[in-house]
Amino acid sequence: MVSSGQPPSARTGASLAVAAMCCVQLGLAVSVGLADRIGAEGVAWLRLLWAGLLLGVAARPWRTSFSRSALQTCVLLGIATAGMTMLFMAAVVRLPLGTASALEFMGPLGVAVVRGSGGGRAAAFVAAAGVVALTEPWHGGTDPIGVVFALGAAACWASYIVLTQRAGDEVTGLSALAVSMPVAAVVATIVVGPSVVGQIDLKLFVVGVGLALLLPVIPFSLELLALRRLTAAAFGTLMSLEPAIAVIIGLAVLGQIPRPSAILGIVLVVAAGISAARTGARVDDGPELAFQAISTTPGTHSPR
Repeated sequence: MVSSGQPPSARTGASLAVAAMCCVQLGLAVSVGLADRIGAEGVAWLRLLWAGLLLGVAARPWRTSFSRSALQTCVLLGIATAGMTMLFMAAVVRLPLGTASALEFMGPLGVAVVRGSGGGRAAAFVAAAGVVALTEPWHGGTDPIGVVFALGAAACWASYIVLTQRAGDEVTGLSALAVSMPVAAVVATIVVGPSVVGQIDLKLFVVGVGLALLLPVIPFSLELLALRRLTAAAFGTLMSLEPAIAVIIGLAVLGQIPRPSAILGIVLVVAAGISAARTGARVDDGPELAFQAISTTPGTHSPR
């Protein structure tokens, strides 16, 4: 965590990281409300479509030379991104935002645990206890389909992290995302496009621009700026707080009041994330390596 005794640049970085998390969760909360009109798949498709267009125009990937291996990695990254976005949207319309975010957080946490030391692996037991508290299997009150969707999104997020690291090692800057996001948009269009296009009018289509800016364009930009001021471990520790921020946004925007067991579960997941961030982060220094750091730090956002 970054205290008041840290340099101003570190405090600025912490503020940017928190702002990115708030932006992500606000975007998800807005998406939940919009899903009542066009369905979770419609919201996911809109976000991916506009994110692909915006990142493609901003980064202009056609000006970058890709090796065959790098291009294949970016395509796989796009498929993982599409799966993650669609599955998570299907989860958040069935589960409270905090619960869905904590369950999806199992993806990056799992990567950190596998790559971390013995202390990092110990976090897996804490996270498992958190999942049990979140889902309360003894009551059967949690939507099992929502849990499956959230855990599916977690698996896609884990794949996203691994693939983004590989892409970041082969491609500079935002070029990898500028390829993967349009691929994700194409995948979403193939999978759900025919069923949602007829439900979307011009006004909703334009609303998609705002959704894409809230998630992922603005948060990703804020994270890049934060990583210029923070170490990967400090950044990962901050990002581990995202499930807790999701609870606050869910309460303030969606009126979702968490159960005591859910609060306990989220606390356990956050604690596991902080532990894993300290033991599983890949250390990269310098702004030119921000893309790699953003993909390998536990808790890092995805364009979901």
